[in-house]
Amino acid sequence: MKASGLSRINRGFGSLRGRSAPPRGFSLLHVSALSVLLILMAGCVTEYSGGTQMSSDPGAKVDKRVVFARQYIGVGDWENAKRNLELAQEVDPNNAEIFEAFALAYQSTGEFEMAENQFRAAFKAEPTLSRAGNNYAAFLYSQGRYIEAKREFYRVTEDTLYSGRPMAFVNLGLCRLQLADDAGAEAAFTRALSIDRRNPVALLEMGFLRLEAGDTNEAARYHGTYRTVSPQQ
Repeated sequence: MKASGLSRINRGFGSLRGRSAPPRGFSLLHVSALSVLLILMAGCVTEYSGGTQMSSDPGAKVDKRVVFARQYIGVGDWENAKRNLELAQEVDPNNAEIFEAFALAYQSTGEFEMAENQFRAAFKAEPTLSRAGNNYAAFLYSQGRYIEAKREFYRVTEDTLYSGRPMAFVNLGLCRLQLADDAGAEAAFTRALSIDRRNPVALLEMGFLRLEAGDTNEAARYHGTYRTVSPQQ
């Protein structure tokens, strides 16, 4: 590649780092927030009063209360979220989905010890709940506990039926970056892209890694694909 081409790549990547792309230390927090939002109900949130029609089936009633709670978590209404979860727990006191939703609510309000206790309760109730595993790993990352987070993210990526597996690989890669394991991070981002070729975080980080390795052609390719995926950037 000509020197002018490399200069353009460097300017472009520098611009992305400075204005639009999150720094590596922030990326997972951003991704974690997205991973939480992805499990919430889309659209406007309706406030459900005590007169809301609820199914007579206990399982359906619990599911609806958890859905309501996730809606409230999505808009930052922690009190109504917890109220619905408490009502759900009265029906099913050992439900992993309820424990995990409580953990997200407590994490969001800075009650970290309670959040971790709820995550652990969720795993005890349902050890294979991969979404809870991904969110717990993101929680560990936010606490700077990168080695533990890496272990949890890796465990989640082994669940081949988990719909959020591509983002779990991205999260694993971001965690490995924090541990100065660029080779391991690149392997994780490559796996993410093998499942989801248009994942913007994986594309962006692969571009950075290839640029740092001196492979400007591959850096330009990843950067170009990233720009087609995220044209607003």
